[in-house]
Amino acid sequence: MSLLEVHGLGIAFGGLKAVNDVSFSASAGEIVSVIGPNGAGKTTLFNMISGVYLPGSGKVMLDGRDITAANPDRLARLGLTRTFQNLQIFQEMSVLENVIAGFHLQEKGPLLADLLALPGSKRRSAAARAGALSLLERVGLAKAAERQAGNLSYGALKRLEIARALAVSPRVLLLDEPAAGCNAVETEEIDRLIAELAKSGIAILLVEHDMKMVMRISNHIVVLDHGEKIAEGSPEDVARNKAVIAAYLGAEQEEAADADG
Repeated sequence: MSLLEVHGLGIAFGGLKAVNDVSFSASAGEIVSVIGPNGAGKTTLFNMISGVYLPGSGKVMLDGRDITAANPDRLARLGLTRTFQNLQIFQEMSVLENVIAGFHLQEKGPLLADLLALPGSKRRSAAARAGALSLLERVGLAKAAERQAGNLSYGALKRLEIARALAVSPRVLLLDEPAAGCNAVETEEIDRLIAELAKSGIAILLVEHDMKMVMRISNHIVVLDHGEKIAEGSPEDVARNKAVIAAYLGAEQEEAADADG
C-alpha cells in the first residue's frame, strides 16, 4: 500500500474546474513531482491535499486512513505537512526560534504548566531546543542558529522553512517550489537535501518549475494541464510524452504572444 493516495480529487471555483479527477500515489522514500504550465492547478492540488481547501470531489488517504476533511493542524499530527511557495518565516526571530516554533504541534502539556514554568514545561522547552538544533544541523544551518532569520540568504531561508516543517516528524512532506528564486548553488543544496530526506523514508511530494531539478531527483512525475492530469510516469517517460511537450510549448507560445502584444 502507498503511504499517500490521491483518488479523483477535484475542485471548482465559481463553476470553473480548477482541478478535475486527479489521482496518483506516493510511497515512503519516493519523490513524486507535480509539474505543469502556470495555471495548471498544481498549488490548488497541494492545497487540497494539505487541508487548506476542502475538495469538491475525491479523497486523500494517508497510510490507509481517509484524511480528506482534516485541517492542517490535524494532518501535521498525523504525519503530513508542507512548505509554501511564499516563505512563512518569522523574519525578526532567530533561525533557532523559527524551528522551535515548529515543535508546538507536538507539545501535549497543559497550558497552566507552561504559564507557571513548571518542570514539565521546562523539559518540553529543552527538548524542543535540542530537536531544533538537530534539524538545523540536518539542513546545514547549525552555524546560523543564533542569527536573525531575516539576514539569511534566500536559499538558506528555504532550507529553514524545510527544517521547521520537519519539526513535526512528517512521513509525507509537500514542498511547494522549494528552489524558486534560488541561484544555482542554492538549488543544488536544496536538491541534495530533498534527496537525503527521501532516503530517510519520507515521501516527498514536490511542485517545482526547475525542470532540470525535477528530472534529476524525481522517481515519478505527474503532469497537470488546465486542472487535468495529462500524463504520469518516470522522468524519461514524461520527457518523451507528446501531450506534455505540447502543453509546455503551448504555454511558451501564449507567453510569447502576450509579450508581442
